[in-house]
Amino acid sequence: MRALDRKLLRDLRQMWSQALTIALVVASGIAGFVTSLSAVDSLALARERFYAEGRFADLFAGVKRAPRALEASLREVPGVADVQTTVEAAVRVTIPGLSDPIIGQLIGLDRRQPPRMNLVTVGAGQGLAALRDTAAGDGSLPALVNEGFAQARGLKPGDAVDALVNGRLRRLRIVGTALSPEYIFAGLWGMPDMRGFGVFWLDRDALAAAYDMQGAFNRVAVKLAPGASAEDAAAGLAAQLARYGGRDVYGRADQVSNQMLDNEIKEQRVLGTVLPAIFLGVAAFLLNVVVTRLVGTQREQIAALKALGYPNASIAAHYLKLVLAIVAAGLALGVLAGDRLGTGLTALYAEFFHFPRFEHVLAAPLLLVSAGITAGTAVAGTLSAILATVRLAPAEAMQPPAPGRYRRTLLERLGLRAMGPALRMTARNMERRPLRTALAVGGVAAAVAITIMGNYFRDAMEAIIDTQFTLSLRGDLTVWTADPVDAVAARLELGRLPGVQAVETTRFVPVAMSFGHRRERVLIRGFAPRPELYRVVDVDNRQVLLEGRGLLLTDRLAAKLGVKPGDRVRAEVLEGEPRTVVFEVGGTVRDMMGLNAYIDRDALNQALGDGDLGGGQVLAVQRGREAEVLAATQALPRVAGAFSKATMVRNMQEISARNVRIMSTILTVFASVIAVGVVYNNARIVLAERGWELASLRVLGFTRAEVSAMLLGEMAITIAIALPLGMGLGWGLIHAISELLKSDQFFFPVVIRARTYAWAALCVVAAGLASGAVVRRRIDRLDMVAVLKTRE
Repeated sequence: MRALDRKLLRDLRQMWSQALTIALVVASGIAGFVTSLSAVDSLALARERFYAEGRFADLFAGVKRAPRALEASLREVPGVADVQTTVEAAVRVTIPGLSDPIIGQLIGLDRRQPPRMNLVTVGAGQGLAALRDTAAGDGSLPALVNEGFAQARGLKPGDAVDALVNGRLRRLRIVGTALSPEYIFAGLWGMPDMRGFGVFWLDRDALAAAYDMQGAFNRVAVKLAPGASAEDAAAGLAAQLARYGGRDVYGRADQVSNQMLDNEIKEQRVLGTVLPAIFLGVAAFLLNVVVTRLVGTQREQIAALKALGYPNASIAAHYLKLVLAIVAAGLALGVLAGDRLGTGLTALYAEFFHFPRFEHVLAAPLLLVSAGITAGTAVAGTLSAILATVRLAPAEAMQPPAPGRYRRTLLERLGLRAMGPALRMTARNMERRPLRTALAVGGVAAAVAITIMGNYFRDAMEAIIDTQFTLSLRGDLTVWTADPVDAVAARLELGRLPGVQAVETTRFVPVAMSFGHRRERVLIRGFAPRPELYRVVDVDNRQVLLEGRGLLLTDRLAAKLGVKPGDRVRAEVLEGEPRTVVFEVGGTVRDMMGLNAYIDRDALNQALGDGDLGGGQVLAVQRGREAEVLAATQALPRVAGAFSKATMVRNMQEISARNVRIMSTILTVFASVIAVGVVYNNARIVLAERGWELASLRVLGFTRAEVSAMLLGEMAITIAIALPLGMGLGWGLIHAISELLKSDQFFFPVVIRARTYAWAALCVVAAGLASGAVVRRRIDRLDMVAVLKTRE
């Protein structure tokens, strides 16, 4: 072994604790990078594989009722390679013994002609051949159920549920579980509620007979020819389907399950890039400080090496290998931790997104990128220190470094002369090294910001749930009809149910809204002029009144269309009779959920030329009587579905609370590693640089506590300055992340609770105390004789 290699091992052994903390910071950054991106890569790979194997359609459309003979005409549309039609229906589902409201999507499968796209993959139980018209004797309909709902509700082959099929209660007997590329994510209105929404595949003939749809269809899936224009094909299909109520032809980008997958991939790519960058930036700072200090204490050794004939390149390579050894250990730990955490994150994804095969994959390119980033961090953090090393002439290196300039500190010049000797020495030492002090404060501030970031998602989810389900939706139950009905009659009918205290009508109309050449599929939401049970509330928790204000657009929708208040937009109605309505934009609303437009329901009905129609009713119900009201609505033939606000909130919180808690814990651990790395390394370096001073003070009679206070006081001041700066940095980081995560479906509000700031401060202070305890122990063991022999 060469002499320089023996020296490298000796240096690593002597500075093992500092090397370990730096390696842990590097490991935290790499672990976050590998965790997020490997899980995202696994999700994207599983999706693309399932889309290919399941022949996921490219375009989708719904109609009221169209003859199957129309399929031949649809196949003639330019760009269309294949067409598949089905009979589908949304129904109310109940599980025997439970009162929870459930919405089921029934899909009819033709056993004589197996699906050619959106293939159904059967998991447990029997296959498609088991979907006979009826079971012998009991009149139940055999059905496959989607895997996510079956797991959430504990259903297995042989169990049964009841469905209100076209006003008639039918029993669905579960014969197996299944998966489809259409329902990788299956939730009600895009909400993560696997308990409240289930997909059931039945025999097509039985479902068609129940809805008088023999020889007809109400759902179309289309596969495009290679290179075909999706827009042109959609326009051609819409022209064919328009007279059957099928003017809304949309692609994968607007398909709910695919949207949720795209959003999750986008969010994790953002988080997997931004946060590790902070960790690795702190690691680069620590490496720079440690190597600079090491070079400063080894000036004589460097001079001796040069005098003995070692070239500059060999000396520079020696220190570079020292740094690379530290970060290589961090890389190995980070990849190992990232692989384990990525496996765990993939398992969490598997609860939301269901695939036939979904395993965690750690791709070789990701490992290469991780290694490249780690090496780049090492070089960037130590390049200046290494260059300073090779520039030293032997004669210069044999001399001690020039002493610092001793003068009064800024605080003393400002008149704060009442500082004690210990505080004065600490302040002077920090001010004489402003760059190192600033970087130390910045590193601790980054730890505070990351802890705030980890707990922000909990605050944001609580704010979303509070805004949507407490301030906005103030009713207890919501029921809706398949088609708009007379609002007055519906309110009277529902108001007579036992336990109902108030009823409020809404109407949601799907439209294709356009302005110039821009076009978006949106919902126009019609509310009561001065609503009480269902209100429009913006991200600042302020109610927005609609009476006399015209059409209000969410700010994201207005930006996508390029409109401003006073402009006139065209809305092509996608339900009922073909019609196009022109609305004047009265203003914008900052909303959290989706691309929406809001208007007074009376004004909406007037613009559409309809009477007093409504499609939904929001009910205020006496406490404890929700189940009774839900059961009573099943006897109302026009009610197509219902949900309980309390049940939906509970289902969402069961999922989100655990996942947010896991994320917060991981980020808090990573932030604590940063805090320990910065505080501990800074204290160790100061101890090494000021060991002679501290030993001299001990000889002069200062106690261990007094000497420790001088060193640990710098640590305390660093943390005290970093806490408010870190809170401000966390606030700014969250604003940036919120903008990066913004999508058509979601906007995370910037809400940071006081407890989040307090928790971040507590975690960093605890990390500082732990570091201080280790440093204090070293001070207590200081060999004063050996230190005083050190040349100054």
